[in-house]
Amino acid sequence: MATFLMMGRYSTEALKGISADRTQKATELVKKQGGEIKSMFALLGEFDLALVVELPGVQEAMKASVALSAMTGIGFRTLPAIPVKDFDKIAGK
Repeated sequence: MATFLMMGRYSTEALKGISADRTQKATELVKKQGGEIKSMFALLGEFDLALVVELPGVQEAMKASVALSAMTGIGFRTLPAIPVKDFDKIAGK
């Protein structure tokens, strides 16, 4: 499984739909792509949401990102992430 950060920004319409029910539907949508939302955070600043998601790969991350945006009206920037200890092995000397 690969880890992705999904950084979201609410549209005006997306703000109107905030609910625990929508959050549950988003969680189920990610599961349908073979993934799991590990954590979700509401933010202040440039982004309104941050999701830490595990998915099988990039294709599934793209599908989940597009599907979540279509379902919620939230625009997502999806970023691959690896643990720093793995990065140290890859980039370290």
